[in-house]
Amino acid sequence: MGIGRHAQFIARTVMVQNNNVEKACRHLNSILGKEKIFEQFRRTRYFERPSQARRRINYEKCKAIYDEDMSRKIKFILRINREDPYPGCS
Repeated sequence: MGIGRHAQFIARTVMVQNNNVEKACRHLNSILGKEKIFEQFRRTRYFERPSQARRRINYEKCKAIYDEDMSRKIKFILRINREDPYPGCS
């Protein structure tokens, strides 16, 4: 029973190398943080009023739209082969 049979769990599997458990725990915590498992756990720990849930969801939607727009603008600015927006002005 090798690790190949458990391919569906490979993204969340943390291998302990050289009995370094602290490093493996840090790696596991970073994986759980990226997948927002801690955030979901903290949110479901206590009851969230429906008005607060709506406010949080609307905030997350607005933040996602803003982040996407800003990343698109940053990618545009950092492009190397782009035409000069103001030809003859430099």
